[in-house]
Amino acid sequence: MEQGQRWLTGGEIDGFLFDIYGVLYEMRGNEDVLIEGSVDAIRKLREAGVTFRFCTNTSTRSAEDMAVRLQGLGFDARPEELFTPIPLTLRYLKENNLRPFLIVDSGVRRVFDEFSMSDPNCVILGDAQDQYTYANLNHAFQILMNDQDSKLVTLGSGSYYKEVDGLKLDCGTFSAALEFASGIKAKVIGKPDQDFFLVPLEDMKIKPDKAIMVGDDIILDIQGGQSCGIRSVLVRTGKYRPQDETHPSIKPDGCVDNLLSLVNLFLKHKT
Repeated sequence: MEQGQRWLTGGEIDGFLFDIYGVLYEMRGNEDVLIEGSVDAIRKLREAGVTFRFCTNTSTRSAEDMAVRLQGLGFDARPEELFTPIPLTLRYLKENNLRPFLIVDSGVRRVFDEFSMSDPNCVILGDAQDQYTYANLNHAFQILMNDQDSKLVTLGSGSYYKEVDGLKLDCGTFSAALEFASGIKAKVIGKPDQDFFLVPLEDMKIKPDKAIMVGDDIILDIQGGQSCGIRSVLVRTGKYRPQDETHPSIKPDGCVDNLLSLVNLFLKHKT
């Protein structure tokens, strides 16, 4: 067994939460690139009857579209097992009678069509590389400054993510800039908000101390999961950097080379 795998010895394991991007696949430009062994890892868990859910901050697709994408890569993925920030964001807008100004990917704009966007009283930030222009950010700033009761909502709070050709700024960076400029605190829908971990656990009917979170982000995945009482394992894929394993305040419950390594360790330990 690899050293330091506290997640295996910390009690029963009834199910898993998996990040998607950086754990199952990465991107090279517009091309999806599988992470070695990830398809086999999910297949092995299915065959063993192990319960799991996918928990991702990706906001460029609905759960249904994300499932189709994963299926196209060879994964046995089902929409009902995918948890993204989009449904929770729609519910938040409805509950608070909000009219959004959107900085989101064009692929998901249609899911907001039911909301009026005239005279917006909130700003929604998601995955939207080309939409983070000065004009859009300044308009968002003006909305927030014109009404101090307006809301700033960010779909996850990551500072950066990794594509095959290098690191990219994430929406949390732009959210922080708008927070600084407007003085309005952002509401985070997505990791590391605790509800985003607890909702899929409730769906599986699993308690936090019997679940394992697996991700490549030391803050969003590992610290976020641990804040809910979930043992959290860092994979050495995606945006992982070696210094993450010696982070001064965040200590993963284990580190593995990739998802298949984790699954193989789990299944061996289980028997």
